[in-house]
Amino acid sequence: MKAPSTARRHQLTGLLALALLCSTSAPAAWGQTYPDKPVKLVVPYPPGGPTDIVARVVAQKLQDALGQPFVVENRPGAGGNPGAEAVARSAPDGYTLVVATTAHAINPSLFSKLNYQLMKDFAPISQLTAGPLVIVANPALPASNVKELIALAKSKSGGLNYGSSGNGQSTHLSAELFGAMAGVKMSHVPYKGSAPALTDVMAGQTDLMFDTMLSAMPHVKAGKLKALAVTSAQRSPVAPDVPTVAESGLPGYEAIAWNGLLAPAGTPAPVVARLNAELKKVLENADVKQRFEAQGFTPMWNTPTDYRAFMQAEVDKWAKVVKTSGATVD
Repeated sequence: MKAPSTARRHQLTGLLALALLCSTSAPAAWGQTYPDKPVKLVVPYPPGGPTDIVARVVAQKLQDALGQPFVVENRPGAGGNPGAEAVARSAPDGYTLVVATTAHAINPSLFSKLNYQLMKDFAPISQLTAGPLVIVANPALPASNVKELIALAKSKSGGLNYGSSGNGQSTHLSAELFGAMAGVKMSHVPYKGSAPALTDVMAGQTDLMFDTMLSAMPHVKAGKLKALAVTSAQRSPVAPDVPTVAESGLPGYEAIAWNGLLAPAGTPAPVVARLNAELKKVLENADVKQRFEAQGFTPMWNTPTDYRAFMQAEVDKWAKVVKTSGATVD
């Protein structure tokens, strides 16, 4: 076979160099041009709940900043797993994202079979919010603080029962953590969302609930529920008169509810970086801060690396709670 001429070799070398340049510059170009079509933001919970509200605020601000629609799609069910799985199986191009919650850090130890892996199948973008839950009870329940609640649970035959927004949610496992630390046994009554659970607490059908401040505090202010404590390490500015669990009878207790944004694993790093940078601006926006804080949330931005570390710490924490409590949904 005749060897290629010098000119031909130079031509081939140039083509190879061009191909290499294109392959290395393409990801950067994706970050510069992204997004050039609508982005789907999957919320794995029903409309109107805390995660949905956070998602819609963030979606609108990203849409304003990036010039493309960020469309919220609610895909509720099974502890947020179907929605998360759908995004994990989506094209890793930044056009399908999911709002994750505390439940997604709980689920790996709560469900024996999951069709996705939180720490493997997603590219973390940033946390969005963090906030305490609040322990609420019917005003007639003979306990007005944590010490009295623990004493009542220990004295009542059969213990107390508590409602939650569903198996595996933070409203479920936060109560299990409380029971384990306090040495009391409470019966779990799962509901399909916070609204029906709170309705039964207000009616006296269920003794108490650990719920988000967004859902519960309007009923507290209306006198239909009483707030016993918040689950964060510090008091909430939304309800500064409500003590923490730790300061009112159970030292060391802390449980927060959080939201964060994830993309499918393999999403180009420049796209993740673009979204992360825009989220920093969104979460520093005074209007967003005010809207979130009014609902009991604190805006929380972090780097993808820090968010991954945070999620891993949450997975490890809740795995211990699940093991200690014996909680299961299978």
